[in-house]
Parts: sequence; C-alpha cells; structure tokens
Amino acid sequence: MLFAVDIGNSTIVLAINDGNKWKEIWKIHTDTKKTSDEYYLDLKEMSSSLGIGSLDIDKAIISSVVPALTLVFGKVCFKLFGIKALIVDSKTVCGLDGSTIPEELGSDILCDLVAAHGLYPDCYATVLDFGTALTVSTVSPDGKVLGVAIAPGLITSVNALAGNTAQLPFIELKQPETVLGRNSIQSIRAGILFGFAGLVESLIKRTETEISATVKVIATGGLCMTISPMIQRLDHVDKNHTLNGLKIISDLN
Repeated sequence: MLFAVDIGNSTIVLAINDGNKWKEIWKIHTDTKKTSDEYYLDLKEMSSSLGIGSLDIDKAIISSVVPALTLVFGKVCFKLFGIKALIVDSKTVCGLDGSTIPEELGSDILCDLVAAHGLYPDCYATVLDFGTALTVSTVSPDGKVLGVAIAPGLITSVNALAGNTAQLPFIELKQPETVLGRNSIQSIRAGILFGFAGLVESLIKRTETEISATVKVIATGGLCMTISPMIQRLDHVDKNHTLNGLKIISDLN
C-alpha cells in the first residue's frame, strides 16, 4: 500500500491507498515547531488505531510546501515503515513535459496538474485549489504546464479582514443565501464567497482567451465543496484531487 503525505501551510493530509482507492485519509494541523519524533508518535498512534502495520506500507510519497517539514516527514516515513519516501519536486518524473515545469512550482500545484492531465488527457485543464492560497493552474493536452495564478485563500482573506478591522468578526464560511447581507456574518460570507466565485470565473475566462481554447475546470482544496455551488464553470469537484496526483506520480516512479 501507498502512504501519501501532502504538507500544506495550514494542514497536513495523510492518506493510505491500497492500489484502487484511498482507504484512510486524515488531517492534522501544520506545526513547524514539532520534531520528527513528535510527528512519529502521532502517526504511529493513528496507524495503530487503524490496524495498519509497518509491513503493510511498501511505498511512500511526500508533497510539501513547507520546507522545514519536508525532511521531518521523510524521517517519520523511514521510522514508521522502513522505506525511503519519494519527495516530489520539479525534477520528479510525473508524466508532464518536464521542460515546461518551473523550478519554483509548488509540489502541490504539480500534483494538481498531474491529476488534471490524467483525468482529461485530451483537453486543456485548469485546477482551482482552494487552500491557504488560491491557486489557478493550467495544463495543456500535451502535458505542458502553461502557468499559474495565485491569490490569497478564502480563510486567509477572512482572517486578514477580521484581524485588521475593529468590528468585523472571525467567521465560519458557509454558502450565503444572498449577496445583500444584513449583518456582519452574512455580509462577510457574501463578499468572500461570491467574490471568490467571480474571481475564479474571471481567471478562467482570461485563461481561455490567452490560450484560445476551452478548458475543463476542476475544483479541489479544503473549501471546494463550500464554494463549488456558486461557480458556474466546474466540470469536476474532488477534495482528494491533489492526493490523486501523488498516486499517479508514485506509480510512475
């Protein structure tokens, strides 16, 4: 089985794939102050509670946008399962045109594009990843990485709004009923969610104009299920899309 780790700025996603499906997926808070021993104990307890032994895992792969934790989880994988994890970067064999992959491209975005190309191999595909940052990335039918647009994420925007104003609260993001909010919570939800829906639809249109082609649009990330009903141009929604990219890359290596 495959042990996959997706280390993001806010959340670390840990998952086990049996070759056909994701058997287990769990999330923990990203904490750069934790040592490899502390993460090891956390993961050992989790895997034991799920009845997963060290010999059940024969491959491990890591995508990380937090450099301080990349090698930490490499050590954790080796201590837990006795195997060396594949750490994804711009040079990793991934099924895309390597000459078009920018060296500084985040490994999470690379995984998104790999999964998008696997899902729509004959089409241009654009991935909307609603994480700590919103990333809008596009891949061509021949596997070329065309580029990425990055904006603050939904939660990042809410936190910035509440943290820099005297009377606006921190809120839970839920689908708004109207754009005409009648209190602070309704107004923030309307502004953030409808605003981001308009933002991504504008970026999709601009992308299609620049490449003179229609794109398939995929939504993923922690809040993709919340905002997806408000976005007209979606062909596929999958919160495990980045993990699927990790699985494809693992199989290729």
